[in-house]
Amino acid sequence: MLLSCENVRKTFGAGVVLDDLSLEVAEHRVVALIGASGSGKSTLLRCINLLTEIDDGVIRLDGEDITDPRVDPDLVRRRIGMVFQSYNLFPHMTVLRNITLAPGRVHRRDAAEVREQAMDWLGRVGLADKADSYPDRLSGGQQQRVAIVRALVNSPRLLLLDEVTSALDPELVGEVLTMIRGLKDDGMTMVLATHEMGFARQVADQVVFLDGGRVLEAGPPDRVLGDPSEPRTRQFLARIIEAGRL
Repeated sequence: MLLSCENVRKTFGAGVVLDDLSLEVAEHRVVALIGASGSGKSTLLRCINLLTEIDDGVIRLDGEDITDPRVDPDLVRRRIGMVFQSYNLFPHMTVLRNITLAPGRVHRRDAAEVREQAMDWLGRVGLADKADSYPDRLSGGQQQRVAIVRALVNSPRLLLLDEVTSALDPELVGEVLTMIRGLKDDGMTMVLATHEMGFARQVADQVVFLDGGRVLEAGPPDRVLGDPSEPRTRQFLARIIEAGRL
């Protein structure tokens, strides 16, 4: 199992955000996290990437307990790519510089090798001609694709995507989702938090419904989204359908 979360617990003050949560993700699989705001989706992703420290439980990557206090978080993050809701691109740097900065400065990789890999990825997502452009010259969809390329340039074992289309205009969502679908076809292992239920149904191997920091229901997309067994899941999806998002 590439990723394993076992009885993970996280609180903020008196609020329990992750409550004895367990989850497994096999290599080359895509898991979509769904649920209402505050259900724990983003916190779980941040815990996996060691941006937020868990209070109890264990998270393993390739069998290694990455939540052991003796583990170097920077070494773990070399194996995990993460893309946030906002693009977080440096506005004073070109697209290419945004992508190559961390691999060169933090990971001490060869500059020519990193540049070649970055240009290869930009070409694959149709943005090679934007390498010398600055972020404010790009559309939201283009900026988000650059942010995803930045996460991919270190060839991560696992890619975490946190509501990567939520800040985009509806007409730009498709180009980002197309890119993610291509990554699935390439065998990238992904855990993504999303409100795009139609996309989750198309791309995910497993859909996990979080409620109150717990995994309330999990299974193949057609079952969880089409015929859920839990009343709370049905209630959530009814609201999504009413809003025209499924």
